[in-house]
Amino acid sequence: PVSEYRAQGRGGKGVRAMATKEEDYVQTVFTASTHDHILFFTSKGRVFVRKGYQIPEAGRNARGTNIVNILPIEISEEGNEKVSAMIAGRGYEEDKYLFFVTRNGTVKRISQAALKNLRNIGIRAITLDEGDQLITVIPTGGNENIMIATRNGQAIRFPENDVRVMGRTAVGVRGINLREGDYVVGAGSSTEGEDILSITEKGFGKRTDVGEYRYQSRGGYGVTNHKITEKTGPVAAVRLVRPGEDILIITDDGTMIRVAVENISQYGRSSQGVRVMRPIAGSRVIDIEKTEREEASEAADEEPPAEAEPEAFPEGPTEK
Repeated sequence: PVSEYRAQGRGGKGVRAMATKEEDYVQTVFTASTHDHILFFTSKGRVFVRKGYQIPEAGRNARGTNIVNILPIEISEEGNEKVSAMIAGRGYEEDKYLFFVTRNGTVKRISQAALKNLRNIGIRAITLDEGDQLITVIPTGGNENIMIATRNGQAIRFPENDVRVMGRTAVGVRGINLREGDYVVGAGSSTEGEDILSITEKGFGKRTDVGEYRYQSRGGYGVTNHKITEKTGPVAAVRLVRPGEDILIITDDGTMIRVAVENISQYGRSSQGVRVMRPIAGSRVIDIEKTEREEASEAADEEPPAEAEPEAFPEGPTEK
């Protein structure tokens, strides 16, 4: 239950979100309802569906249930199939779409209705190039704007309709061009008045108005989204947010902190941001997720607040 994570001020260490084995780590987090259809998209391009109540409920200190006990994923000598993206919803609509974004910057759009006859054994949702993997799947209405952000601090914004509707087995087209060593860490659909919230691996974050990101044609290199330094580390994840929401931030050792969006300062595209979370030595931030607002309250299991950080760092030049 989300209620187990009480809201804290930014800059804290967070609380334990999940127990993990020595060789295991947390990869992602998202919120869903008991009666939602949870779609699981795997590294091999297949998709499975389960109801929320089919996922065993557990406290925040529990290890959880092995995914092979929930989904019939493949285990082989060539490499195990892994869940790489998940979304939650209540049904499939003819005029709604799913927008796929991969690590290597490929994008694809299919009709939600193409997945309405899912079987327990799963069906193919996207064909992936060798070495690529699915980063996220975005439910869209057909006329939305897509924002894609990369690990090295670039981002691109383009209309959804720049990508035609394809079949389930199609590979897709180029969404963002990547420089050597860079890869996609997050994407979402944006509307005016929203902010793109970026969090780095070392716990620095900021909000930037999406209006600062000019529209481009898909396939470009994008513009600067976050100034990356040795102090901040690379971008770990991004989300499109509005005031009135809370953010769950999680590290690879299973620690989570819950912060109100307004507590994360708003700065320009080329700034480094402020300290939002202080990961313990040897760990890093790996994902963030939005959830409903909860008023801040004191809790016995919370860590004491960290020392104050400067509110901002000087902004660097904006990339054209």
